[in-house]
Amino acid sequence: MVCVPPHPHANLRRVPVQQRSAERLARILDAGAGLLDETGYEQLSTRAVADRAGVPIGSVYRFFPNKRALVDALAERNLDLYAERIVGRLGAVPEREWRAAIDAVLDEYLAMKRTVPGFTLVDFGPPVPAEGAPDDANLRVAGRLAALLAGHLGPALKEGAGDGGEGRDTGDELDPRLPRILLVCVEAADALLQLAFRTDPSGDAALIAETRTLLQAYLAQTFD
Repeated sequence: MVCVPPHPHANLRRVPVQQRSAERLARILDAGAGLLDETGYEQLSTRAVADRAGVPIGSVYRFFPNKRALVDALAERNLDLYAERIVGRLGAVPEREWRAAIDAVLDEYLAMKRTVPGFTLVDFGPPVPAEGAPDDANLRVAGRLAALLAGHLGPALKEGAGDGGEGRDTGDELDPRLPRILLVCVEAADALLQLAFRTDPSGDAALIAETRTLLQAYLAQTFD
């Protein structure tokens, strides 16, 4: 079973409890996202973020010890937004229609890639992993998707698929095979979509189509 590591939310020095504080944190993250598009990660500074957000530099440090922690929090917010939008899309997809569900997941990622500030550089993890730390962003994404897609994919898992022939009846629990299957999809799609958006800032259509074909073919052996 794939274990999902904790979010980088632990880097947030103070969790806002008042509305005004939460709004200030949102402005800081919005400012960081916009500046990432303009300057990139290396040139990003907490001073510039504070200026763009219209807050004292101390307000930034009240939440984040450094720009890396700020970017980690932005990546976490992106994942929460992605999950929220996927839930909206899946509301129109009948259960067990796994192809439509996977299309919805991919289409929402592409929509955010093209429209959400900062998402091109920082989707669900920082552009430069911390020294000596594992890059577990895709593991977190796969875990979240497994929970969101369980109703569409979990019931369709073949007996024994991907577990050496030992099928499991988990009832209402998440099938432990599903996060592993989705991790393979996330890793493959991540590599291909990075290439697609390096080739074309809007996403190379042919490479995106190949990514969709690859995901459908891989999942068909389990869900058809």
